[in-house]
Amino acid sequence: MARRSVLFSPGDRPELMRKAPSAGADVICFDLEDAVAPRRKGEARTAVREILVDPEFDPAAEVCVRLTEAEPSADLDGLLGSATAADTDGRNLRLDAVMLPKAESAARVADAAALCADRGLDPAVFALVETAAGVLSAQSIAAAEPTDALVFGAEDLAADVGATRTEDGTEVLYAREHVVLAAGAAGVDAIDTVYTDFSDLEGLRADAEFALTLGYDGKMAIHPAQVAPITEAFTPDDDEIEWAERVLDARDEAEREGRGVFRVDGEMIDAPLIAQAERIRDLAAARDTT
Repeated sequence: MARRSVLFSPGDRPELMRKAPSAGADVICFDLEDAVAPRRKGEARTAVREILVDPEFDPAAEVCVRLTEAEPSADLDGLLGSATAADTDGRNLRLDAVMLPKAESAARVADAAALCADRGLDPAVFALVETAAGVLSAQSIAAAEPTDALVFGAEDLAADVGATRTEDGTEVLYAREHVVLAAGAAGVDAIDTVYTDFSDLEGLRADAEFALTLGYDGKMAIHPAQVAPITEAFTPDDDEIEWAERVLDARDEAEREGRGVFRVDGEMIDAPLIAQAERIRDLAAARDTT
């Protein structure tokens, strides 16, 4: 499952939530946390629920809800209303994943999973690492069941440690790299932080391409216009796909002939390059299905 682009949509704006799939993101995340004023939380839960149980709402994208840090139980109860995961009138609740803000320990993931299980839900968990404690615990958070992705939040992290955000982002670079390493060690997806200036698409492209070089699988978007540049950055182009196909074909031939070493385009191919080719192949498959 590709998670190249994760688009946030405010939980108290039904008209925007219903339009969100048209942006083409791999994941749409209805936000009950930062995008909703405290006095509107109840209204937002009801609005999100009405969409999640609507049988006509069936996007190709993965559907996620960002829970609030303080009231995840109330969020889940609001999403379910008086029913269980199968709604009382026979309509199913479409909830593929939940995002946990300010995840700081494996116990937090386990607690969230238990809250979901108590209500008959079994979503994937996106753990949002956006505090100093969360970054330092990223490895255990990534390894916790059922974490399926680590999400890096640079803005809240900078606020937490008192860092000043800069254009080149060196103040959060260590944390950004640490999160992707933790995700890689646990074999879960790594989703990069938002690019806050949604009018600067060139800057977004450069930032997304840099995140790709760090090893991230995707990036969050706060505006529909950001989805296409992000998705494009995390999608291999034709030249990369052709290279990967040549590598994997040569690998298969070498295996049939009992050879452990082979060349492609004059380059000696080893295990890391084979892994890179396999990743490009998988991303190409995602591109072909969008």
